[in-house]
Amino acid sequence: MSNREKHDRMANAIRALAMDAVEAANSGHPGMPMGMADVATVLFGKVLKYDPTDPHWPDRDRFILSAGHGSMLIYSLLYLTGYEGMTLDDLKHFRQLGSRTPGHPEYGHTVGVETTTGPLGQGLANSVGFALGERMLAAQFGSDLVDHHTYVICGDGCLMEGISEEAIEIAGRQKLNKLTVLWDDNHITIDGSTALSVATDQLARFEASGWNATRVDGHDPDAILAALERAKTSDKPTLIACHTTIGYGAPNKGGTNAVHGAPLGAAEIAAARAFLNWEYPPFVIPSDVLDAWRLAGLRSRQAHKSWNERLKATDIEKRAEFERRVRGDLPSKLGETIAGVIAKARADGGAVATRKSSEIVLEALTAALPEMVGGSADLTHSNNTKTKATSVYVEPPKYDGRYVNWGIREHGMAAAMNGIALHGGFIPYGGTFLVFSDYCRPSIRLAALMGVRVAYVFTHDSIGVGEDGPTHQPVEQIAALRAIPNLLVFRPCDTVETAEAWKLALEHKTGPSVLALTRQNLPLLRTDDGDERCLTARGAYELVRASDDAQVSLFASGSEVSLAVKAREALEAQGVPTRIVSVPCFELFLNQPEESRRQVVGKAPVKIAIEAAIRQGWDAIAGSDAAFVGMTGFGASGPAGEVFAHFGITPEAVVATALSRLKR
Repeated sequence: MSNREKHDRMANAIRALAMDAVEAANSGHPGMPMGMADVATVLFGKVLKYDPTDPHWPDRDRFILSAGHGSMLIYSLLYLTGYEGMTLDDLKHFRQLGSRTPGHPEYGHTVGVETTTGPLGQGLANSVGFALGERMLAAQFGSDLVDHHTYVICGDGCLMEGISEEAIEIAGRQKLNKLTVLWDDNHITIDGSTALSVATDQLARFEASGWNATRVDGHDPDAILAALERAKTSDKPTLIACHTTIGYGAPNKGGTNAVHGAPLGAAEIAAARAFLNWEYPPFVIPSDVLDAWRLAGLRSRQAHKSWNERLKATDIEKRAEFERRVRGDLPSKLGETIAGVIAKARADGGAVATRKSSEIVLEALTAALPEMVGGSADLTHSNNTKTKATSVYVEPPKYDGRYVNWGIREHGMAAAMNGIALHGGFIPYGGTFLVFSDYCRPSIRLAALMGVRVAYVFTHDSIGVGEDGPTHQPVEQIAALRAIPNLLVFRPCDTVETAEAWKLALEHKTGPSVLALTRQNLPLLRTDDGDERCLTARGAYELVRASDDAQVSLFASGSEVSLAVKAREALEAQGVPTRIVSVPCFELFLNQPEESRRQVVGKAPVKIAIEAAIRQGWDAIAGSDAAFVGMTGFGASGPAGEVFAHFGITPEAVVATALSRLKR
């Protein structure tokens, strides 16, 4: 059998499995796997460094299917190369409930899937974080332990999405030469030809952003291999435009949008089998083809063995630190570090903005945790995310810094942070204004879906932004973030709660966290030196007790907790026993046992929730019968104090509301 014949049979195995699985499910996208089968065969058969017997080998090359709708491509490859977590039965149950072959690849669900993809452009943007993570980890531990590449298959849709521009600019600026993107250049989207909506010269676009860019015949294995080998020697990231026929092998539907997102049908599959000279029944892979693929899966075993030997020969302390970082374990001194910050805050006792509180905490944390890598979307001095330990920028040709200047690219930043976290060895945190969390939201949602540890520092958290006006005053963003499952949203009221929030965010290994922080100064409220409890871990707790049986319970978060303190003083002075419940994290509170929640909520006849944002979400805390002092619309431009007064978010308004309710 000639090399070309062997290649064709291996590639046709992918095409057949894609056709058969989509047909069995009566749902899916066969066109991309069929069109990119030649490219994938060269990549997995001759280039990619991986070991199906150890899918988590730290020095494996990373493969990302950004065009996640073509998931049968990666599922076929995982089965053919011998990943234990992927069986032929899994392929037969493609897109079925409970299967390991969901409609789009999901990290943590399917072994061998590096990141959850489907929303177009996200995988491409994640890959920037993967490649940056490799460069940073290599700078810290050396190329003997860290020396791998990141490969991406993307489609036309990935390049149309706006996030792709942010991603390729970041990669070009960082000269991520171990990043190679294979573009499925088939000129077809769901609606038809790309000419309907695109006139961009993509190669020129990538070159303008600091990439190498080349075009090959995506059905010529020799040309594909040559391009991949050239990419390995580049000093820039590389785009390889692979000109393909979508649905290659389907004689009637191939090359059209009819094959993009629907089963081919029995007649077209029969015609495709004849065209490809593939005479086998559905889901049957002949032994010679399966043997060739399984051998390809073993191709990197020696490289893996050599790496293991280098790891064993590494200095014991360096090896232990490397293994800790890869596992994602936190150093034992975390608790001590946080306790030190809290003790100093209580000793100082001054009023500070919680964005400043966060900076104080980060100064201590980044010194103690070398895995923390920070950044900001061009708002470093507003977000207060840069510390002494992270003072050196990550940039070529040296990548030993710990701070990334993402530029004004919130969307790309958040997606790349996901990639850094998924790569392993780092805990990324990045900042912008809370109102611009909307630009990060798709990536935050995917971080929560994947369960990866990423921390978002969102400052200027309310109408307290003041003069910047309603465009910059978040009123609905905090509620929108709280709506995302598996995301912890912290809105701390002082430095102590901020320190506790950071500790909890770092300990939350199975999901991302948001810290919503103020621009304006706030007094220290947690002043009890003898209280070492991490009360923020409860999500909500009684901060101040009533002088007698409480008639009023005030629930507040962030800057409004200190407002509640003033309102309580006024109510108590009028003989109204009032208690205060600080609510730094809805999610943690709602996860508490019912009896614990009931005790925190209390039995006061009047309950008032206070937040300089919309009410949504507060009914689950204070009850639907509670009063609410907050926002019902957008903000206004003016000094912060005047804006709060304008919208009636004042101690006086809280007192008036309480007294009015008591008279009912």
